[in-house]
Amino acid sequence: MSDLKKHNSEIQLFSDELFVGISQIIEKARTNVAIFLNSETTLMYWSIGHYTNTNLKVNNRTQYGAKILATLSQLLTSQFGKGYSYSALTRMCKVATVFDNENIATLSQQLSWSHLIELATIPDDTKRNFYTQLSIFQKWDVRELRSKADAMLFERTAIATKPEDVLTQALTKLQDEKILSPELVFKSSYILDFLDLPADYSEKELESALVKNIENFLMEMGSGFAFLERQKRISIDSTDYHLDLLFYHRKLKRLVAIDLKLGKFKPEHKAQMELYLRWLQKYEMQAGEETPIGLLLCSEGNSEHIELLMLDQNDIKVAQYLTELPSKQWFADKLHRALEIAKQNTFNHGSDE
Repeated sequence: MSDLKKHNSEIQLFSDELFVGISQIIEKARTNVAIFLNSETTLMYWSIGHYTNTNLKVNNRTQYGAKILATLSQLLTSQFGKGYSYSALTRMCKVATVFDNENIATLSQQLSWSHLIELATIPDDTKRNFYTQLSIFQKWDVRELRSKADAMLFERTAIATKPEDVLTQALTKLQDEKILSPELVFKSSYILDFLDLPADYSEKELESALVKNIENFLMEMGSGFAFLERQKRISIDSTDYHLDLLFYHRKLKRLVAIDLKLGKFKPEHKAQMELYLRWLQKYEMQAGEETPIGLLLCSEGNSEHIELLMLDQNDIKVAQYLTELPSKQWFADKLHRALEIAKQNTFNHGSDE
């Protein structure tokens, strides 16, 4: 190779290296600018809403709020252009009512204005905090947030039946330490309406249908699950058992054993799952992983058995699966019943002491 060609080759190589490094700097700067602009826009909209709310109250003009906002919208649009319609102003006022000065500064750097508008429509503080923290942790876009809320994710998540202080503690841990609790991962009900099963299906047919539709099943299970094995052979004292499905959850760093059951949960299912979990812990658990966790999927629900056996303390979750999508009221009623049972059992336990 001539000296000129070698020189040109070295120039091209060095230029390529510089290009990669500078490209990373530009992309990082663009990301930071986007975050900054999103945060500043959100804070501006919140400030407009807060200022409007405060002045309407101070001057006792809340009864004329709608007319004032309509007139204000015309003035702002004339001066600053689009983005200040009557509906936009009402959303600013609503978000400013729901989120205070203390938390808006943090949220503005993590969620978009569209997220906050969607979250502001949730009247219950605990439920709203649930969707807020999971939106941040799971990086949901607005469409996914809306989809999760429409699918009654909060009502179906296992922790919804726990005392409010337990839920608050789990969400605080997720927010501050980025530690995901299993109660925020597992649900009390799973919708498997994509299986197309016959009326008198067997457990084997259910398992086959789930594996065949593994992508849909993973989506229903939630973010972080990875499918490992079907009919995992567990050999103990020359006896072979077979675990229906074995998964792994990346964020929890735990193997997840799933056993499928027709009918209601029975106490003997607990003993069988405990055997599977101890075996997995002894022979399959890798360094750095947490102990395996079990999920019993039953076709019928019986909350009181599950509550009395205190399965959550044994790393065993029990959930009902549904092959048809029920109404939203069904989920609300189911959650209500579970809360009543938990409350009654807590009361009885306290009385015994």
